Amino acid sequence: MSDVTVSTRLQPFGTTIFSAISQKAAHHNAINLGQGFPDFDGPEDVKEAAVAAIREGRNQYARSQGIPELVEAIALHQSTHYGLHYDPYTEVNVFSGATEGLMAAMQGLLNPGDEVLFIEPVYDSYPACAALAGASVNYYTLEYPSFAIDEARLRACVTPNTRMILVNSPHNPTGKVFSRDELEIIARVAQEKDLLALTDEVYEHLVYDSATHQPLASFPGMRERTLSISSLGKTWSLTGWKIGWATGPQHLITAAQAAHQFITFASATPFQYGAAHALGTHQQPYLNELHQTYSKRREILFTALKEAGFGVQPPAGTYFMLADFSALFDGDDVAFAHHLIETVGVAAIPPSAFYPSRPDAGRHLIRFAFCKKTTTLLEAAERLITLRA
Repeated sequence: MSDVTVSTRLQPFGTTIFSAISQKAAHHNAINLGQGFPDFDGPEDVKEAAVAAIREGRNQYARSQGIPELVEAIALHQSTHYGLHYDPYTEVNVFSGATEGLMAAMQGLLNPGDEVLFIEPVYDSYPACAALAGASVNYYTLEYPSFAIDEARLRACVTPNTRMILVNSPHNPTGKVFSRDELEIIARVAQEKDLLALTDEVYEHLVYDSATHQPLASFPGMRERTLSISSLGKTWSLTGWKIGWATGPQHLITAAQAAHQFITFASATPFQYGAAHALGTHQQPYLNELHQTYSKRREILFTALKEAGFGVQPPAGTYFMLADFSALFDGDDVAFAHHLIETVGVAAIPPSAFYPSRPDAGRHLIRFAFCKKTTTLLEAAERLITLRA
């Protein structure tokens, strides 16, 4: 019998950069500002709602599309925040995290030979999801430092085989929040070229200063061609619960559900009750506090990076910050990530891994996460500032 190997569709992706950096960070006892998960827990009452569900015997398979309490809460959230009205039972679907939602959407909507257009740098699961669907990929590259969308360049990336465009805003890893003008460009191209739109909006409530998150589905002509993905983990600091969801017209939800029923069938029942409690009770006061605390964390990291000699601008959204290390190190981003761990004890992610078509565009940059306790960030700041010396 021949040796078992990874399927040809997954071989190009290997081990994620997150695993490699986190393993080295642990070996060197470095502060991990690489992976994007908080080192603190979400609200106590949300956790208690999940615990209560376990104790009340809500431990068996849930409705595949999501428990009634959660899909109704999701529909209300979309209506309250964005004026987008969805039927909770035909236009909302719950997944095991946004990652599964994206996977199910591509599996359900793309056929072999279809092409999906990604806006790079991209979160590393996107190309893998497309590959498993048998779809080809094309890329529009955001250019540092503005990361702006140019209509002519975007339109030129659409080919006769392009069926879908994926839009991530607020954007990981750049921290960009697409402007109304840029979203109008994307909407115009999608409609002219008859593209489906898949949106990753997991950082929707993490925006700063004058930035505003605007769902692509809210633009004229886009609701019927857009499947919007979000999740519990980023807003409520409960990434390990893996509760995500999609909202969209029934025909797109049905396609994603067709795949979801064979990927996980249903997401963890007690955590769905916790998510429903979070969406139902943590309204604007909670989001205001979230914004304030993350703004302070952002300022700590930004100040430290600037003092250390990085080229850096405060991100408009997410809890990530890209920084240019060219003035500090003569080498690429992977070498600098290892240098950072070994010399000052701070881990960050080399973003060339997020540029599949143009890795050189990210080789002078490094990505930090500031979803950490203030004490963690202050200690990391002390270490980072020593780089200038």
